[in-house]
Amino acid sequence: MIIHRLGRDVTVLNDHLPVPGIGFLTVNAFVLHAAEPVVVDTGLSLPDRGFLDALGSAVDVPDVRWIWLTHPDRDHTGAIFDLLAAAPKARVVTTFLGAGIMSTYRPLPMDRLYLLNPGQSLDVGDRTLVGFRPPLFDNPATVGFYDTDSGICFSSDCFGAPMPSPELAMADDVGDVPPDVLRAGQMLWATVDSPWVHLVDREAFLSTMEPLRVMAPERILSTHLPPAAGRAAQFLDLVASAPGADPFVGPDQRALEEMLAGFEPPGGPGRPAPAAGEAAEEARPTVGPAVT
Repeated sequence: MIIHRLGRDVTVLNDHLPVPGIGFLTVNAFVLHAAEPVVVDTGLSLPDRGFLDALGSAVDVPDVRWIWLTHPDRDHTGAIFDLLAAAPKARVVTTFLGAGIMSTYRPLPMDRLYLLNPGQSLDVGDRTLVGFRPPLFDNPATVGFYDTDSGICFSSDCFGAPMPSPELAMADDVGDVPPDVLRAGQMLWATVDSPWVHLVDREAFLSTMEPLRVMAPERILSTHLPPAAGRAAQFLDLVASAPGADPFVGPDQRALEEMLAGFEPPGGPGRPAPAAGEAAEEARPTVGPAVT
């Protein structure tokens, strides 16, 4: 995990994940250094990511007052229960639906919840955070927010882009990504993460971008993209074209079988073949977890 400090307001806790057939996906969490510190999402639900150690280098963990859960997918909730234990005054900002989704695998404690819908605001001592529904999302509980003090927009999955290398996925600024690579990656992500975008009424879809155009954020912080300054109009124009993009079609069973056929025999050169009961287990490829 790599830590980037963005001025006085935000620390980025950057991780990434290889997604077979897609690329390398940035997975960010953030600390908003408000009077009442806010942690935005809690990293990957994978072992040994060291989220709390990384967080502790950015803020005194017991001082965290808010955990803004942009939505309850597993790449956003990895350390949420560890953080709740380590920060006893913290409350989780989510929606009624978000809390319900979490309860399907481990309920959030009801007395630690703060339910907030798009359009509502949260006072964190020295600034107000305004919740909004991003124009693209893959989970119905998604709520990003705009910080009225810093002019920063936290957009959840929206505007994300798989990268062709780990180095670009871990970049501290989206300006490090070649423009053609960025545009192609963002368009791919729009069709992978929000496949419903091809079915929308265009005018209704464009109207969902108006709150962000009015906000005109100085910086966009997406879970799945390096930090982006001065890109709001560019990103919104790209997303506006997503309904006309080619739909994403993933590999099918035939493609999977062709991939398996290209693997080296399980025993490898000079090694005996495994026993029949072991062959299937050793030959089975490791497939990355679903990322949303």
